[in-house]
Amino acid sequence: MGKKEGYQIGVIPGDGVGPEVIREGLKVLKASGERFGIKYDFINYDFGGERYLRTGEVLPNSALKEFKQLDAIYLGAVGHPEVKTGILEHGLLLKIRFGLDQYINLRPVRLYPGVKTPLANKKPKDIDYSVVRENTEGAYCGSGGAFKKGTADEIAIQESINTKKGVERCVRYAYQLTKKRNKKKELTLCDKANVLTYEGDLWRRTFSEVGKEYPQVKQNFAFVDATCMWMVKNPEWFDVIVTANLFGDIITDLAAVTQGGMGVAAGANINPEGVSMFEPIHGSAPKYTGKNVICPLATIAAGAMMLEILGEEEAAKAIEKAIMKLTGEGYIKSLQAGKMGLSTIEVGDLIAKFVKEG
Repeated sequence: MGKKEGYQIGVIPGDGVGPEVIREGLKVLKASGERFGIKYDFINYDFGGERYLRTGEVLPNSALKEFKQLDAIYLGAVGHPEVKTGILEHGLLLKIRFGLDQYINLRPVRLYPGVKTPLANKKPKDIDYSVVRENTEGAYCGSGGAFKKGTADEIAIQESINTKKGVERCVRYAYQLTKKRNKKKELTLCDKANVLTYEGDLWRRTFSEVGKEYPQVKQNFAFVDATCMWMVKNPEWFDVIVTANLFGDIITDLAAVTQGGMGVAAGANINPEGVSMFEPIHGSAPKYTGKNVICPLATIAAGAMMLEILGEEEAAKAIEKAIMKLTGEGYIKSLQAGKMGLSTIEVGDLIAKFVKEG
């Protein structure tokens, strides 16, 4: 996307600590707006557990239609202890992803200076890659069914659906990202082609075909189990990883731990031709709600991702620089809730201050 005079941003604070981290994310976005002359129109939506319990409504189709007129969506966290697992995830998160055709899930995996990683002897230069996850197909299509449920002969079928169009557009995005990053220029296809032969064949053929358009990008192949091993043993080997929906969901949580934990891991659900959604990948953490102790860095980093996708790269880099200053210069003791040495609000205040100062 190119730059615009102003942006309409839909804000879904969500449940638990979601409103707290979004508050700090908005604070930092406003600071970037002041410094770089960016105008925002933030539109608040109360979708989440509380609204569902109050009205029985998760996400009406009219809201989805309204979302299509926005420039981006900024999400806090979804998940409520009184709401059955799956209702909000399917009715809100997946409905937005599928309804807005956000076919790319992008997860930068970056170890910030000063942040501890459980990987021995690994430094920020060793953990700096991105995972491109196909986001609207695979095992998450909801195709399948149950037979003789509740009996000893019960059968459950869950199908993984992969289309040529879906795989190709995801792979192409990954090649373009690898080229844009301009680092190692290596793209790794993560799959399980030795067992999931039909799915694997489609992904590998498409990966090789599209790769012909990007001769400057080296192609690598890794089975998902080996990928997990190397993410721990040799994360410096990776530049960009592209993978199917289910594998991407799993390996990005492993990646988050290697970069210091969920408190700093940001993600984006992207439609390159439409409206994208940006969020921390952590959950709603109800036990910390209202205590002002949760780390908002993942949400703030997601805001930086949003600015980059919107074309405001200078502002995005300023927020990244501010995060690195906070972690690298010892302002924060830990990314764990209650152990930061600062409150949630104080972290947001500092990042906003650093962004304004440059």
